[in-house]
Amino acid sequence: MQTSNVYFQQDPVDAALAVGLKDLWFPVCPSSFVKENPISLRRMGYKIALWRDHEGKVHALEDHCPHRGAPLSLGVILGDRLACPYHGVEVRHDGTVTSVPAMPGCKLEGSRTTRMFHAVESNGAIFLFNSTEPQIDTPPPLRLPEELTSPEWSSFLCYTEWGCDYRYVIDNVIDPMHGTYLHKQSHTMYEGDVTAEFHIRDTDTGFVFEKKGQRNVNFDWTEWIDTGIHLMRLEIPYPKTGGPGGNFAIIGSYTPISRQASGVFHWRCRKVDGWQRDTWRFLYKNRLEQRHWNVLEQDRVAVETMEPDANQREFLYAHDMGIVRLRRHLKGLAQAQIDRAATPA
Repeated sequence: MQTSNVYFQQDPVDAALAVGLKDLWFPVCPSSFVKENPISLRRMGYKIALWRDHEGKVHALEDHCPHRGAPLSLGVILGDRLACPYHGVEVRHDGTVTSVPAMPGCKLEGSRTTRMFHAVESNGAIFLFNSTEPQIDTPPPLRLPEELTSPEWSSFLCYTEWGCDYRYVIDNVIDPMHGTYLHKQSHTMYEGDVTAEFHIRDTDTGFVFEKKGQRNVNFDWTEWIDTGIHLMRLEIPYPKTGGPGGNFAIIGSYTPISRQASGVFHWRCRKVDGWQRDTWRFLYKNRLEQRHWNVLEQDRVAVETMEPDANQREFLYAHDMGIVRLRRHLKGLAQAQIDRAATPA
C-alpha cells in the first residue's frame, strides 16, 4: 500500500500579517491588567510576561526562561528583573540573565538571550514595540494623534477581545457604509443616505476613505494612520443631547492575539475643557457608554460569525475601495518586511 504526504506551505505574506507586522508599536492590554503580580499574554505571535517594578514602571519580556523555557510570569518580581520559578534564574528587563543562583558564574550569566519588548504606558493602555530584533536599545518614539496627546481632548479607553482575525476588525472599521445598515437603530447613526459614492484622499500619514457629498451626518469617513503605530480614526456626529464637544471622535488600534482572537482598542474622544469636560465625562459614564457598547456588540457579532475564510470568497464592489486599498497596503508592508529579512546585513 502506497501513501503520499501532501504539504501545504503558508503564504509568507499572510503569515507575516497574521502575527502582526514588525517594527511597529501595538497596544497589548489596558493598564489595569498589570497590577502587583506578573501576567502572561499572547500577542503578536509571542507569549509575553508583563510586570511593574517597585516604582510602577511596566516591563515586558518573552515569557520564556532561557534556561529550560519555564514561564517567567510565574516567577518573583525583583524590581526590573523576574526570577524564574523553576530554578531561580534572574532575567533583567533588557533580556540579560543577571544571576543563576544554582550555579554562579556559569556561562548563562551575562548573556542577553531573552526577547525583550520596550513598553510605554499611555491613555490607559500598555503599548509594546514589536521589534524584528530580539533586543534593541532604543525604539522609535510612540506617536499618537492629538486626540490622545492634546490637553484639549478628553477620552475613555474601550477594550474588548473579539473571536476573529484582527484583520476582520480592520476591514470592519475601514467600511463606513456598514454603519448605515448594521447600526441603523443607533442614536447617532440613523440619518443620511442609504446609498453613497466614495473616494480616497491621501494624507501625510495614510489616507481617508470618505463619502462624497455627505459630512457630519453619519459614519461618513475613516482615516488610516501610520506613524510607527497603525491607527484608525473616525467621527460620529452627536445630537445636542450627547452633551458638549462637537463630533465624537474614535481612535482605534487592533492587535493580533491569535488567528481566532484580537485585542480591540477604541479610544472615545471629545474636544472639551473646563466645565464641558466634566459634563461630557459624566454623561459618558452615566448615559452614553452603554449605548456605545451596544453598537460595538453589533460589530462583534457580525465579524465573529463570519467564516474564517470569508475574505477568500468575496464579491467586492465600489463601496469596498477602502478595504482593497488597505489590504494592498498591508501586503506591501509585509512583503517589504520579508525582503529585508532575506537581505544579508
